[in-house]
Amino acid sequence: MVRSLTLAALLLAPPSLPASPCGETAPVEAVEIGAVVGPCEFVDVRFARQGLDALLPSRALVLCFLRVDCPLVPRYLPQLEALWRQHERDGVTFVGVNVGADDTVVEAAAFALDHGATFPIVRDVDLSTARACGATRAGEVVVLDGERKLRYRGRVDGQYRVGGEASAPGRADLALALAEVIAGRAPTVAQTRAEGCVITPAPAPQPGVTWVDHVAPLIARECASCHQPGGDAPFSLLDPSSAASHAAMIAEVVELGRMPPWHAAPDHGRFRNARGLSADERRLVIDWAKGGAPRGAASAAPLPAPGLGRSADGWRIGTPDLVLATPTEMQLPATGVLPYQYALLPHLFVEETWVEAVEIRAENPRVMHHCNLAHVRLGEEYRTENFITGQVPGGDPLALEPGLAVRIPAGSLLALQIHYVTSGKEERDRIEVALRFPRAKVQKQMRHFEIADFRFAIPPGSAAHPVRADDTFLVDAIGIGMFVHMHKRGRDMRFEAQPIEPGAPRETLLLVPTYDFDWQASYRWFPGRQRFAAGTRVECLAHFDNSPFNPWNPDPTATVRFGQQTDHEMMYGFLFWVAADEHLHLEVDPATGRARS
Repeated sequence: MVRSLTLAALLLAPPSLPASPCGETAPVEAVEIGAVVGPCEFVDVRFARQGLDALLPSRALVLCFLRVDCPLVPRYLPQLEALWRQHERDGVTFVGVNVGADDTVVEAAAFALDHGATFPIVRDVDLSTARACGATRAGEVVVLDGERKLRYRGRVDGQYRVGGEASAPGRADLALALAEVIAGRAPTVAQTRAEGCVITPAPAPQPGVTWVDHVAPLIARECASCHQPGGDAPFSLLDPSSAASHAAMIAEVVELGRMPPWHAAPDHGRFRNARGLSADERRLVIDWAKGGAPRGAASAAPLPAPGLGRSADGWRIGTPDLVLATPTEMQLPATGVLPYQYALLPHLFVEETWVEAVEIRAENPRVMHHCNLAHVRLGEEYRTENFITGQVPGGDPLALEPGLAVRIPAGSLLALQIHYVTSGKEERDRIEVALRFPRAKVQKQMRHFEIADFRFAIPPGSAAHPVRADDTFLVDAIGIGMFVHMHKRGRDMRFEAQPIEPGAPRETLLLVPTYDFDWQASYRWFPGRQRFAAGTRVECLAHFDNSPFNPWNPDPTATVRFGQQTDHEMMYGFLFWVAADEHLHLEVDPATGRARS
């Protein structure tokens, strides 16, 4: 008994000063056990700004402070995940609070998933949450009760330290404190000394960063393809004055990693269409904005618009050979949630036709959220197994390498599945589809796996409900790329390949840790780089967030199943490929796309 009391006395911190409100720069020692922590702001994996109130009501809230480069943190993540799963039904919420000055939201979410943690992850951009809780180290944990009172702060247990590992964990400090809070009691040991990496704010802006010398080259490389007149982005960044007028917003989205838009985890796969800035490059953009967005050389001219390979009519695939349009305009109301629209394009492919590039374009792009294209027989409905390509926010057209092509069967038409959104006024739209036929001899047909589950049921309130599906290569194959599609509860998806060799490790082909329904992109491999042996199985694992913490969740009280509308869900992992040993030797008429006999 004396030994236990002595241990508790050593672990308890000395009394501290009264608690400070969230956001003040008072020293962390000022936050007492028992103080009300309150209302902090952080950014979730959907880049939405939220606060602690969004995590309540909870019987207890556990905040786990993380950063991706602290060696202590990944060692405790599996244990934190197990505790969350153990107490989730008790009304306990776990949240990983990333405090790494150079970590992006995507990096923070991917790090957690790679180390077995599926509880929610947020980014404490200004460290206000850490200050409000009195947390000083990554690896530290904090327990709040249902009234946001600070009940425990300190370590998970005593097993791991930055400099070593004990043979046994010793007292399970977090688990015991959490059990007491759930039972409505004050923890016997309310504070322990935490190990881990010191939480460090971002460095002060360095002077002398200018548009001309530092920022403009980055904008030209990563942003200007969309941020130019006529581009997909809402404003241009080609002119220094225009960029300066948006400097604060540019700094915010760059710091979070929201822009340039790229949702794949950096540690898995190499993709030819990847976007992104390094930590040092992000810091340059932020320092430029915080320094008043100086132009630099007074005579700096606007950036030239990057070449997009567009035709005279603006097609990104170049000059098309065939352009089809919906026969009538869609009439859209000013407000409301619109069901999917379906349309047939008025052209019958009498003979088998081969296509090497496809682009979908809306006349009124602000109202088209996404549009999918598939081939159908007369009288058939749209079916995803006949999917060809789509146009989604942030996406690009299908443009295959010479020698590869899509096959449209004889007797087919092209069908569109269109998701429109309202804009606040009545709108109209007509959609066009451009096709380019092959010039080179067609050797391989592009095929795809539709790795999907149609029988899932996502329980009410579940923050990370797993759904799995898989498919297997029956022939040796060469990968082209991947695409993820879910709806508003979709949170993340991982593609893994299981090689046929006994004992060979699984390979993560793609991890999208921050799925964004409003900004979906393809992930394209470099030509010929990704190969699969016959028998390789590819599994997709997705997590769905049906909790109230998901700000886009239509109804966290509903059991959610597969369905076409956005208040239902989908789980699709598309993988596009060609057979490695296929040699078709097809001469195709470039005017019609038909194979010559």
